Parts: sequence; structure tokens; C-alpha cells
Amino acid sequence: MYVNGGSEEEWMNRLADAMVPYLNASGIQYTRNTPDMTAVSSIRASNAGTYDLHLALHSNASAPSNYGKTRGIIVFYYPGSSNGRRAAEIMADNLKSIYPLPNRVRAEATTSIGEVRQPRAPSVFIELGYHDNSDDATWIKNNLNQIARTIVLALTEYFGIPFLGPTAPRQGVVDVDWGYLNIRARPSTSAPVIAKAYDGARLTILNQWQGWYLVSFDGAEGYANGDFITLL
Repeated sequence: MYVNGGSEEEWMNRLADAMVPYLNASGIQYTRNTPDMTAVSSIRASNAGTYDLHLALHSNASAPSNYGKTRGIIVFYYPGSSNGRRAAEIMADNLKSIYPLPNRVRAEATTSIGEVRQPRAPSVFIELGYHDNSDDATWIKNNLNQIARTIVLALTEYFGIPFLGPTAPRQGVVDVDWGYLNIRARPSTSAPVIAKAYDGARLTILNQWQGWYLVSFDGAEGYANGDFITLL
């Protein structure tokens, strides 16, 4: 329980809710666990899918002897995972920019946390301050949107894609003379092609970045050259 009301589950789910508009705006596809799931079932669901990162949102608690006295953010990763370490370090660096005590934000390797050790995907486990400390608990509650934005910003840095703010979706149609338009994983002509949209195909345009559109098409989300899309 938080020292100033509510539970870790409640506030971390509120944080995840606040992340959703930024995840969608930047084209990061995700699956969330549900409140009735445990750490064990969440790991099982993660391992049953094909994911690029397993992200666990938590807040910390001190031992009874130190109750209310500790502050700081720890971003855990598995020591054998180079991608997990890179993701954790990016996350910690970004959180330092908004946490009141940046020198108390760190990335740390661990083998003792199941959600770090057991997922097949690189895993990051964030202990976002201490909920038994009134200053940390208040900071989390009062800064959910800023924390959510910062976490998603770190994710876009990890995935190598632009960070984009939420916008209203628009409709568009592919306008090419030579067959189809490539939908790519990132806004680059060297990025992998994840779908092909033929002339006349309708797209949902989620965002825009430097001549590229982030689009949803046929179950895929990716980037398409804006020169070959007509807005409806």
C-alpha cells in the first residue's frame, strides 16, 4: 500500500494507462497484463508471444527497519542480456531528467527477480521510487503523465524510432503508379519491410515525421513515404 493512499497495483496501472497515448502515437505495439494476473502468469504470457522487450512497472518498499526513509529509482536488468542492460541504462538516464534526486537513479543487474530472469525477451524491471516514502509516493502520483512520457521516450530511443506526441488519426489512400508502397519498421528506406500496400489501399495515419507517415494497415503498424499517400 502507498503511504498516502492506494496500492502499487492501482498506481502502476494508472501509469500504464498514461503511457498508452504515447505508445500509440509513436507506433509501439504492446500487450498489457491484467489486474488478475500474477508475476508468474505475466511471465508465461510474455514467453508465449514474440516480444522485443518485457517491461515491468513497479514501485519499491523499504524493509520495516527502514520504513519511509529510502528514496530512489532502480532499473533492473539481467546481467547476461546486453539488450536488457542497454534498455535499462537508457531508461535510467531518461528518468534522471525528471526525478528530484537524479543521483539516486541507477540501472542495476540482478538474478533474483523472476520478471528479470525468466522472460525470453530482454527484460527491464523499474522500481519507480519507494511507496512507503511520502515524498516518492507523492512524486509518483503528481507526475504520472511526465513519468509515462519519459518511459515511452526511453523506449523509442531503445527501438530507434522517433518519439511522437499523440495526435488524432486520419485516413489516407495509397497513390502509386508502380504497384505497391512499402510499409517499413522505421522511417528509413533501409528499414525492414513489414507490409505492402497496393495502389488505392486505405490506411489509417497515426502520425507524421519528416516526410514519413506512421500508418496502420492490414494489422501492421509502420512507416510509409508520405509522397505516395493522399489524405482523405
